[in-house]
Amino acid sequence: MTINPVGLRRLHKALAPILVLPLLLTVITGTVYQFAHLNGKAKSVGWLMSLHRGKFGPLNLEIIYPFLNALGLLTMAITGIWLWWWQRSARRS
Repeated sequence: MTINPVGLRRLHKALAPILVLPLLLTVITGTVYQFAHLNGKAKSVGWLMSLHRGKFGPLNLEIIYPFLNALGLLTMAITGIWLWWWQRSARRS
């Protein structure tokens, strides 16, 4: 089975901006919360943990948010590695 690299590149390019947002949100909120916790101010930024876990006001995604983040990260990694490998092997030929 061969995968069309042009179609895979389009998929990767289309999904990247969408999938990077929750990943960045998770990294930033986790980092800021950790710094606040180390400085003894965790209670004042407790709302960051809600965002970090996927609770966005009335929209509560805490159950599936980690899985969506993982799926997005794996999708980007697999398609990126696949495209890199295809380009590398195409140059050798």
